[in-house]
Amino acid sequence: MSNRNVYMTDELQAIYDQTVDFVTNEVTPNGELWELDGMVPRDVLKHMGALGMLGLRVPTELGGLGMGMLASATFSEALGASTYAGFDVTVLVHTDMAGPHLVNSGNQEQYDRYMPGVLAGETILSIGVSEPDAGSDVAGIRTSAVKDGDGWLINGRKTFITNAVYGNMTIVAARTNPEDKYGISMFLVEAGTEGFEVATKLDKHGWRCSDTAELTLDDVWVSDAQLLGTPHRGFYETMKNFQNERMVLVGMGVGSAQAAIDMTNQYCQERKAFGGHLYDLGAIRQRMAMNQAKVDAVRASMYHAAWLHDSGQDNVKAMSGVKAWGCEVVNQVMYDCVQFHGGMGYMRESHIERMYRDARILPIGGGATEVMLEEVAKRS
Repeated sequence: MSNRNVYMTDELQAIYDQTVDFVTNEVTPNGELWELDGMVPRDVLKHMGALGMLGLRVPTELGGLGMGMLASATFSEALGASTYAGFDVTVLVHTDMAGPHLVNSGNQEQYDRYMPGVLAGETILSIGVSEPDAGSDVAGIRTSAVKDGDGWLINGRKTFITNAVYGNMTIVAARTNPEDKYGISMFLVEAGTEGFEVATKLDKHGWRCSDTAELTLDDVWVSDAQLLGTPHRGFYETMKNFQNERMVLVGMGVGSAQAAIDMTNQYCQERKAFGGHLYDLGAIRQRMAMNQAKVDAVRASMYHAAWLHDSGQDNVKAMSGVKAWGCEVVNQVMYDCVQFHGGMGYMRESHIERMYRDARILPIGGGATEVMLEEVAKRS
């Protein structure tokens, strides 16, 4: 299916086509093994780096392509064609959830030190904001960092941190001004730093090939050179990337939902039933047609919200709305696709069973549906 729409350029179309080709050839045939292993092989990420796929949002002067939010919309949707959302999110946390913090807030010394590895897929990033008592409520974090000589001493816990089991560096949010609920700073904490431990490799309902950690920071000392951005301004710097984070979750969901619709239509056209095929039944045909209409609408809304940002306009209301509605739509589509696969849809051997499980996190992660709806409501 062509991805071309009013917002697409030849360059964006090329990114879409290259990414779909990559995941079709390199990911989908191997994903089942990665699901069992609980991780995406590092060689695959390095291969993407070598192809220039990890630098769409990195400025040209830092070695990337310097593209906007429409590139991330395109990339995330194309990744969704893999049908392995655990792979999709492994890549997108690196490129679109953690990476932008380094781009937005880093200094030249930090760029020189880390950016080559980030672009090459050798320094895999995670973003450490969520805690046992604070998820969507970023201002509620308790992890603290106190000044200690020419550095900082960090103590606390982080949870649900994607890429942190096997990744190389976590961008950790910590409270540095206890007098101000928004007084948070961001720190670049490398794996292997003394006191920085993976307490648990978390066992998830879906996204099985993505590694997710609970982290403990016990007197973790980092130098001033590892402070990312302005002290006590990390909350606001984090918020700069919220819309992008929300969008790529919608994007991978749209790509996955489209793959689910395509495979379900094909299955129903081939599956013999009642003297014909399942697709001969109007109830099934029409439900799947409605699902296609909904996915087309989510896709269009997502690209429009990305375009608003790239045009210099505020897109918080638009993107929050498409995150809330779009991720619910993806789950509705997956429900129907499992239903129309019948018993086979409930079997672990079918793609759709895994895709159904993988989709459930989308209305939770990156800002829960209810939080997104409040963002829309207070701007209405």
